[in-house]
Amino acid sequence: MPDETDRKMMEILRILADKDEILGAKTIALELKKKGYDLGERAVRYHMRILDEKGFTERKGYAGREITPKGLKELEKGLIYDQVDFIFSKFENMIYKTTLNPLNAQGNVVVNTSLFKDKKGIMKILKEVFEKGIAVSPFVKLSQPVENKENYFKLDTICGTTIDGMLRQEGIPVIPQYGGLVEIEDYKPTRFTELIAYKKTSMTPLEAFTDQEMTSVLQVAREGNGSIPANFRLLPQSARQKAVKTFRDMEKIGVSGLMKIGEAGESVLGIPVDEDMVGIAVVGGISPLCAAKEAGYDVNIRLAEKTVEFSSMERLITPQPVLKTTSSIKREKVKFLLSKAWNLIYMVDYDPETQQGQVITNISQVNQKDQEEALDIFSKVMTRKPEYCVSKYYQIIPDMEKDKISIATVCSLTIEGILHKKGIPAIPQYGGILETQDKNPRFIELTAYSGSSLDPHEIYISKGMTSVLEAISGSGRILASLKEIPYIARQDAVDVLNEIKENGFSILEVGKPSELIYNAKVERYHAGIVTPGGLNPLAAIREAGIHLEPKAVETMMDVSQMEEF
Repeated sequence: MPDETDRKMMEILRILADKDEILGAKTIALELKKKGYDLGERAVRYHMRILDEKGFTERKGYAGREITPKGLKELEKGLIYDQVDFIFSKFENMIYKTTLNPLNAQGNVVVNTSLFKDKKGIMKILKEVFEKGIAVSPFVKLSQPVENKENYFKLDTICGTTIDGMLRQEGIPVIPQYGGLVEIEDYKPTRFTELIAYKKTSMTPLEAFTDQEMTSVLQVAREGNGSIPANFRLLPQSARQKAVKTFRDMEKIGVSGLMKIGEAGESVLGIPVDEDMVGIAVVGGISPLCAAKEAGYDVNIRLAEKTVEFSSMERLITPQPVLKTTSSIKREKVKFLLSKAWNLIYMVDYDPETQQGQVITNISQVNQKDQEEALDIFSKVMTRKPEYCVSKYYQIIPDMEKDKISIATVCSLTIEGILHKKGIPAIPQYGGILETQDKNPRFIELTAYSGSSLDPHEIYISKGMTSVLEAISGSGRILASLKEIPYIARQDAVDVLNEIKENGFSILEVGKPSELIYNAKVERYHAGIVTPGGLNPLAAIREAGIHLEPKAVETMMDVSQMEEF
């Protein structure tokens, strides 16, 4: 079980990764103290020797240590329960580090850093998007070549977190709420269509929407219609007037990206706002980089990784903004996944004794021409690793009109429904990626169901983060879900779960009260339940290069209408 020593070593890795240079024990000790760990140099050297032995760091003479590629990988997927809390605190740290003064254009700004090879093609796309004002700022910093990466270029672009920092400098409390996608019609922002909360996720919210199939920034720049990344913040209504003035001052030096600042209690682009608060929607700083990915370029994007001095950046182009001011017309509210999920959970009436009743299903589509190959892969996963599938039940539904077939699989939220019908309160907490190591499986990604409009598993599939085909042959990455129950109900839950396992359902693990389960933390006085994701056989199809439209938590089906593997 991870302990305080693990946390300290993870913080040392973070410090080395953030600084991206060779550091000695004294410097690391000072940085640790800022994070609340009062370790002396001798204690730091002790932890560093352990990290060296694990291959996570490497000694560089008397200068100190640097993080290794293995260390970076461990940092990305290590203490996932810590990473979930770290993401929000990371943004708070970056907000605090922002010092840009809009009156003299001096100070630090938060940047997103991207690496790429095709400088000419990518810079052309970026200029096109910057020119239309679909960015936080047209100021960039281009470095060439990148050390240890031949023929690569590094580009720093201003992150939306900079705006939060500039507002905070004016004494305005800003609360980052969501990252998401905003629908644009005729150059006018209409509403948020997707959202992920900043809290309780191991993935930066906007990072979830960097897949080229999820955004259409280029289309918005050229035609005025599509979806672009955006951020949503709250601030007190008493600070609105000062915030408006600050945005005007920012705009004078080339920083803004403001799409909408609401009145007190006014919904902003479909997001409800309390009556004493004001909502703000700002263009995502990654929008130009998303456009490059949409155009087919290979761009490695790292969000809000560091700060740079604003005066060291150059204006790429003078924008002629095309986005229009959005009206105050009441918009359709964003639909959060958990609201839909709870309604479906209530409708589950599957009875383990009779093996009859309704279950929640995922409905995913593939093209009819790929049917035979897709079903071969689906069958391979269901047959060889049934424990990676929620249930033996499935259904193939032809759709002749669209030249597609739909594949229905049982959704893992069905388990919550079955437990609730037995009087056991089960709460869906996270969708995640589970690394299936032989002895110690562990979650390497987690996104809370609360505060998300999308099922996290759909995001993971679209970003190509699974390796189910590898998992059925050895080690790989599968979709999995974490649920929680009161610890007092654990034994009754185990009895029910054992019964449905005999009926062809899969339960990967039931944790002990208040204990980490597969490296994920549950609330105090609760126990965790881990189940596989119902989309695992479908993720395998996508991994094989077959076009697939994954849809989770879709509808109810009676098991009598389904087939069995």
